[in-house]
Amino acid sequence: MNQSVPLTNLQTRDISSVLHPYTPIHRLGEIGPLVIERGEGVFVYDTQGRDYIEGMSGLWCAGLGFGDEEMIDAATEQLRTLPYYHLFGAKGTESAIELAEKLKEIAPVPMSKVFFTSSGSEANDTQVKLAWYMNNAKGRPNKKKIISRMKAYHGVTVMSASLTGLPYNHIGWDLPVDRVLHTDCPHYYRFGQDGETEQEFLNRIVGSLRDLIEREGPDTIAAMIAEPIMGAGGVIIPPAGYYPAIQALLDEHDIIFISDEVITGFGRTGNWWGSQTVNMRPTTISTAKQLTAAYAPLGAVMVPEDIYQAYVDHSKQIGTFGHGFTYGGHPLGCALGVKAIEIYQKRDIIGHVRSVAPVFEARMKKLTDHPLVGEVRHCGLVGAVELVADKATKRSFDPKKGVGAQCAKFCEENGLIQRAIVDSIAFCPPMIITEAQLNELFDRFEKALAACEAWVSKEGLRQAA
Repeated sequence: MNQSVPLTNLQTRDISSVLHPYTPIHRLGEIGPLVIERGEGVFVYDTQGRDYIEGMSGLWCAGLGFGDEEMIDAATEQLRTLPYYHLFGAKGTESAIELAEKLKEIAPVPMSKVFFTSSGSEANDTQVKLAWYMNNAKGRPNKKKIISRMKAYHGVTVMSASLTGLPYNHIGWDLPVDRVLHTDCPHYYRFGQDGETEQEFLNRIVGSLRDLIEREGPDTIAAMIAEPIMGAGGVIIPPAGYYPAIQALLDEHDIIFISDEVITGFGRTGNWWGSQTVNMRPTTISTAKQLTAAYAPLGAVMVPEDIYQAYVDHSKQIGTFGHGFTYGGHPLGCALGVKAIEIYQKRDIIGHVRSVAPVFEARMKKLTDHPLVGEVRHCGLVGAVELVADKATKRSFDPKKGVGAQCAKFCEENGLIQRAIVDSIAFCPPMIITEAQLNELFDRFEKALAACEAWVSKEGLRQAA
């Protein structure tokens, strides 16, 4: 929003009443919120009628875009039939049963039970509780630490934010809590040492994980959690061979491998699951976002039979399984999850992602020639462009200059909604996007990038601090 334009009534009301997440709230009164009124397909429209290509599927989640009539009909039918019920005290609903069955059917490894939550944060929080619960049931009360990674993103509840490896999720929040360990971020471009090959980098960070496990003691570590592709940390794709190498370490020490598929599930990478794309073999799985194509909040945790039996054993000891959420397995969310999976299958959304991915890749690669672009990263229909002050040395801009945020603002001015992750611009368009729409998305982004380059030059932001 142009700062010289007076705020609308809706914007003023918003500023007066709404606390916005992940927003520079100290500047909200100056810039005003962008108020979205409606959506259709891959487009959203603001209250002034301006259209924007939603290049982030909202928050990595609106895989079927906006206004899908089949999803709307499924929601309406469920609301008329049973608008709410719960799963506590051995209660059940048909939509929860059917969705759990469908998730087991498409899971990348054999799964026995599905536990429902309201979000990905709750799913990852639950993963930690379940790992602790299992080890207590097995008589291993000290096997409780959880390994995550620097630049990982696993949510914002107290525990999931602790698992997250990003400074703005910890500074000022008294996080991370204890029992959480962080190992290296597998980003060769940014963290490879001078003269180090990608294979040498891989060997080094796997060795670092081995050292961490040995230093802490394998008998104290319950699990490691990892996104197959790191989303909100900058769409970071690990080197080939990374997951099999760390998998061997975890298997050796009886450490659960949790796959956080909240962003990468349901076709985003060209397979049902990101773990299939990157050769990862998880023990348990967290999912949310595209589980319902974002038409209702819902998350889920999938666990195998041997781990489930440990829960059963402990339930016998204390009399119940004492965990659950009021809205976990909400019939509306579950009905929409069932319908979303049905649509992904019958419309061959995975096939469509694979068919348009070459266009996505080609347009991403074209950006590498731009003077602001240090690296592009992409897989299926998710990617990022990392902006740098110096391409030759990979030197980043001074974070205080907000180059990424300004680039995202230029995107907005050109009818495109993208997300700045520091100075990486993330891409995650609805999976229904056509080739023509993808090309229009990148045409708009190139205009924004040109505007950003002009602004950087004018302000002299390439100078080293």
